[in-house]
Amino acid sequence: STLIKILGGIYSADQGEIAIEGEPVRISHVSDARNAGIRIIHQELALVPYISIGENVFLGNEPVKGGFVDFDSIYRETQKMLDSFGIKRRAEEEISRLNVAEQQLVEIIRAVSFNAKIIVMDEPTSSLSDRECDTLFEKIRFLKSQGIGVLYISHRMSELPQIADRVTVLRDGQYIATKNIGETTMDELISLMVGRSITAVFNRDYCASDEVLLEVRNLSTDYIHGVSFKLRRGEILGFSGLVGAGRTETMRALAGIDPIRGGQIFLEGREIHFKDAAGAMGYGFSLVPEDRRTFGIFPEQQVDFNITLKVLDEFIRGIFVDKQREQEISREYFDELAVKAPSMETHLANLSGGNQQKVVVASWLATRPKILIFDEPTRGIDVGAKSEIYGIMNRLAKGGISIIMVSSELPEILNMSDRIAVMGNNTLAGILDRREATQESIMKLAVI
Repeated sequence: STLIKILGGIYSADQGEIAIEGEPVRISHVSDARNAGIRIIHQELALVPYISIGENVFLGNEPVKGGFVDFDSIYRETQKMLDSFGIKRRAEEEISRLNVAEQQLVEIIRAVSFNAKIIVMDEPTSSLSDRECDTLFEKIRFLKSQGIGVLYISHRMSELPQIADRVTVLRDGQYIATKNIGETTMDELISLMVGRSITAVFNRDYCASDEVLLEVRNLSTDYIHGVSFKLRRGEILGFSGLVGAGRTETMRALAGIDPIRGGQIFLEGREIHFKDAAGAMGYGFSLVPEDRRTFGIFPEQQVDFNITLKVLDEFIRGIFVDKQREQEISREYFDELAVKAPSMETHLANLSGGNQQKVVVASWLATRPKILIFDEPTRGIDVGAKSEIYGIMNRLAKGGISIIMVSSELPEILNMSDRIAVMGNNTLAGILDRREATQESIMKLAVI
């Protein structure tokens, strides 16, 4: 993230040199990066939702005619680029109507419209389906054929052989190595990334009891139907399936976000009912969301603010704030999860993705949950941070907290789950024990 910000002119480098086409360049402002031909496509898309595709493409670079913005030129040039990228949309359409994959391609078109020589893509496939990823990779190959250099940042190792020529590994702010993609292996790259062998990445002790903590019978919402499963105390129950199969929607129902239309929920043998997120939290449900930046954190607030936000009643008395108690709560979970930050007063936006995720988990642990739901817990974080998150999940399960983990990464599901529930067509297709589960058996259920 720091490297991207230096290349994009958000941070200034303290030392070293950046050269483009053999010539040193100084980048101290965003405009310097743009003038040097560098464009950044961030993980969180930077599009304005309620204006047209064309206006987004030329935002900050609008052609002018007679003192006014030349919209005819904007739409004409944008349409040419949309057609060349195979996007069947009109340039006048509002950008909010496009799906995530199409918006990702519009970001690329915008970069090209600025005559970019170098395009930096930060985790561009984190919210895309496999089919959408294939489309993106095709466009990246097209950019390469046009002489545009692509810096592609990804934690999805399987993507690298499909599009990369060389791979550079960074760890703890240090350059580690550069390898030709055809002369290395995934195991070697992971070892370089975490400083240890791949077998040490997944940290799991299988310790679930036979006691059933949660039983869900025929759960239905506007999106899912007939979902039934049991969750044991201290168990990690993985939820797998294709994108759009209903995994997240099931979790949203259990967290009280989406209204339940039918079915029953039993907690510790007693049927429970709740109508909203506060009600679900009162029974001990907690949800670490997939999109932590939008739904899980306040990035411009301090770490301690984010950790204690859900337990205000523990230190606010009327109009008075017990700062000592607030600090005690923050410090307990800050230390327990080993959050790497200069202090608890650091703004969350300045932390890495892995440490932001730890703060989200800390905020829910402060509520003392019985059931902790992780939706894509390692999305957008590096392998070392993933290993730390796995270690946290393992410790929580050993401590008696039951965990439901939604993940699109099959190695994660296979290595961290006691059992695996597979969703298909908005219902539960089946449940596999970890000893019998394979990538093939999961996919067979997912595509039913």
